Amino acid sequence: MIDTEPDYRFTLANERTFLAWIRTALALLAGGVAVGQLFANGVDESGRKILGAVCVSLATVIAVGAFMRWRQIQAAMRREGPLPNALMVQVTVGGVCVAAVICVALIAL
Repeated sequence: MIDTEPDYRFTLANERTFLAWIRTALALLAGGVAVGQLFANGVDESGRKILGAVCVSLATVIAVGAFMRWRQIQAAMRREGPLPNALMVQVTVGGVCVAAVICVALIAL
């Protein structure tokens, strides 16, 4: 199949979406570092470290996945093909739910 240059508006929209995913990853990274290092007052040490590790791990997965998704969408637009499935949404929702369950467990203790 022949690659064509997509409309610049679609390329820029794809880039904005990528940057939104990166902002999400950076927020999770900052939250993981904050939980892991700053909130040590009377909080379960192991739970705090687990929550921090989950946030940092999820941030890494989202950042890598964001790049892969950006590249897949760019390739699909160049081929004028269908867009790939959005696995990143399910990964993000699942990871945030895991972090929320850990938060509830820490609060309940």
